[in-house]
Amino acid sequence: MRKGLVVLLVLLLAGCSLGDKEEKPAPAPPPDLSDKPAAVAVNPGPFQSGPVQAPKKGALVGAWIKPDELTHVGRLAAVDGLEANLGRKLPIVNTYRRFEQMVGTSSDKEFLAQGATLMVSWATGDNRSILDGEHDALIRKQAKAIRKIHQPVLLRMRWEMDRPNLRATMWSGGDYIAAWKYVRNIFAQERATNVSWVWCPTAEGFIRGDAPAFYPGDDQVDWTCVDVYAGESFQPIGQLMGPFLQFAAQHPKPIIIGEFGVAKAWGSAGRANWLRDAERTFKANPQIKAVTYFESDPEGNPATKQFQLTGDKLAFNAFHALVKDPYFNP
Repeated sequence: MRKGLVVLLVLLLAGCSLGDKEEKPAPAPPPDLSDKPAAVAVNPGPFQSGPVQAPKKGALVGAWIKPDELTHVGRLAAVDGLEANLGRKLPIVNTYRRFEQMVGTSSDKEFLAQGATLMVSWATGDNRSILDGEHDALIRKQAKAIRKIHQPVLLRMRWEMDRPNLRATMWSGGDYIAAWKYVRNIFAQERATNVSWVWCPTAEGFIRGDAPAFYPGDDQVDWTCVDVYAGESFQPIGQLMGPFLQFAAQHPKPIIIGEFGVAKAWGSAGRANWLRDAERTFKANPQIKAVTYFESDPEGNPATKQFQLTGDKLAFNAFHALVKDPYFNP
């Protein structure tokens, strides 16, 4: 009897000591996407895509590759390094510019000389100040700079304009549309006719339902576009951009996936699985004529917002398979 009490006391004390520790539950594994059907919503065309012509079959592939240093040498090294690892040139190179930063830098010219198409993601400013004429000289300077490169350019004017944190400068869909038309008119005045105008909200904006209010119209847009990430939540890419695909199917424009990425938070196997699903979804939607990966780990971001594939063998191999697929070599 005494022995039993001792055993019981030991067990109770053990239970108390264990109860003092708060063990964090293991993160749930990402869902298996291998059998998920790809979302399909397709406008058969024909497509009017402006100076940057959409391929008749398949899709072009490209990327933004964050350089170690934002210099001419750094930009070239970043792109050259990824292309060396992939074993091929990228037909599209994405590059970001603040409102006052001009296109036509040394690295821009080098990418063009190598046969790439530039996709310029241009962070224009406050829409109402644009409409008030405060930035006319700057807009004209950019139009002239783009005209002088003498090659077709994809221009994403204030991409992700539907983000809630940009509402203070975007004001409303109507303001954005008016500013879009205002800027495009200045480009026409400056004979910058080598621009394909790319309208690119977020996948979340279509899920919320507010992105369509920013659409300038079929007569103003050459390519429709969306940025889509498996970031804070891990869902099939077809599910994430399904509402956008439904919208785009109503417009006779080719689609470019302006940015896509899968976060490191979801592990190597989950990331590889998501990228294989992305490849299936892109190929199931022949209206998608170009896709560009966001190859970057922005400084200070948590794992749910870090998307670089280099260094993650499983994930990179899945992206490599997409890039080497003949469908993405039209």
